[in-house]
Amino acid sequence: MTSSDELRERRQKEAVRIRTSLNRLRGEQRASVKGGEHTVAFVEERLCIGCDQCTIVCDDSAIEVYKVPMASPLMTVESNQKAKIIRDDCTGCRLCV
Repeated sequence: MTSSDELRERRQKEAVRIRTSLNRLRGEQRASVKGGEHTVAFVEERLCIGCDQCTIVCDDSAIEVYKVPMASPLMTVESNQKAKIIRDDCTGCRLCV
């Protein structure tokens, strides 16, 4: 039977392995995203959950959130929102990605 110390050590090693793998994948993904003054962010409305995190990280105030009606008749939500990019203000910094 595995002792709690052995289990804890295995979990820590696995956590390090997973973290390393995710960081590598994130680095590859960020490297593939173009940035700079000729790049403008965009929002895929169907994927936007309206969490408002992109507006918090945007230093250029290039993202605004607007209310949209709920698509599902099974659920009533008072505030359903989506993000929208203001193209002229976007500097392509990639913080919102």
